[in-house]
Amino acid sequence: MKMTQEKAPLSRREARRQDRREAIIEVAMRFFLEHGYAAASMSAIAAEIGGSKATLWSYFPSKEALFEAGLEKATSEFRQKLLLLLDPCGDAEQSLRNFCQGFIERVTAPDAIALHRLVMAECGRFPEIGRIFYERAPRATERVLADFLRSMMERGRLRAGDPESAAHFIVVLNMAGCHQQMMLGLMEEASPAMIAADADRTMATFMQLYSPVPA
Repeated sequence: MKMTQEKAPLSRREARRQDRREAIIEVAMRFFLEHGYAAASMSAIAAEIGGSKATLWSYFPSKEALFEAGLEKATSEFRQKLLLLLDPCGDAEQSLRNFCQGFIERVTAPDAIALHRLVMAECGRFPEIGRIFYERAPRATERVLADFLRSMMERGRLRAGDPESAAHFIVVLNMAGCHQQMMLGLMEEASPAMIAADADRTMATFMQLYSPVPA
């Protein structure tokens, strides 16, 4: 039997460097949200962190790379939580309902709304942040969801179709209610009841198209 090789623990120096990197990302993302992408120069971020620009550059070669690292950290944690909601052995509709509710709760959180507004406001001048956001947030989430949908379609628990298109459909529907109103400043927060109602509407629409055909 092939033995799984355990990952060697980080040395004290490596651990300190990793902790420093995480701290830089946290401060930088807060700076991006407060001041915008354009105003967030590497020099300004270094001053906010309290270190030299050279030190910052030793961790990240550019502002774009720093922004991408911040998005990757936030969205990877989000994707891991979503994976726990998509039970491949459970009921497909219930798993998807849990996914929709968790997804809407996350994207309507204040920090998520602030980040989305930042990207929408600045991507015209800085298309790279639009690309980074799309790949790390909606596109990556859709890939996770599409894998689950593909499995359910193959087992006959959902009507067969294109899982990538179905995943995109769910994501778009989830963002058409409370999230859209918050983005436009029409409401300040989404209550649990509002989030549940959005999830219910998404699932009602989705299941009309993808409920399995009775045998």
